Amino acid sequence: MIRKIRILNNAQIAQLMKIAASANYVDGKISNPHSKVKNNQQLHDPQAYQQTSKLLFDALVANPEFHEFAFPQRVAPPLMTKYGVGQNYGLHPDSATINLPDGPLRSDLSCTIFLNEPDRYEGGALHIRLGDDDLRFRLDAGRAVIYPSNTLHEVEPVTSGERHVAITFIQSKIADNAKRDLLFDLNEVAALEGNNMTAENFSRLQLVQYNLMRMWGA
Repeated sequence: MIRKIRILNNAQIAQLMKIAASANYVDGKISNPHSKVKNNQQLHDPQAYQQTSKLLFDALVANPEFHEFAFPQRVAPPLMTKYGVGQNYGLHPDSATINLPDGPLRSDLSCTIFLNEPDRYEGGALHIRLGDDDLRFRLDAGRAVIYPSNTLHEVEPVTSGERHVAITFIQSKIADNAKRDLLFDLNEVAALEGNNMTAENFSRLQLVQYNLMRMWGA
């Protein structure tokens, strides 16, 4: 249900961080004024937001592994955020719907894209509760973690340096996490083992894949 994917190359990261260095950031509560746990900063510069959001969006939708895992139907424009010393985002679930200009997006999956190296800051781990497991992520710049939006998660306090990430939300063609995970595994097996099957059995496997998409797809 959770996947780590490399999204950005070094040139893309450098371009994003160059824009971030001169762009205007404001209190993250501007997009969630009633939150008692949000304590970060987010990009609030129309031109910079348009540039960075397009770069991040294009990188996501060009990534085959993103499509294979998320089955994206809609993707919210990614937003760059940062955390300085003492800042964090306390334990919370993500909203079930994200209001966008072209209509509400159902948040099935959340995505955090790390934009600077983990040795540039201390603390600031993305902590996700998954059942009885506590998972923590501080990934290399350019890598993303995609996880179910209905999990409780937090960004732990930054104790030194500055943490830069981008966030986005995905409405999947397969809304149910368990069904999406099963279909991902089935598709991966088909891709890895398809050449070892007889043509007839591979066609039968494809029939199962396509019919599950018909049954479960939005």
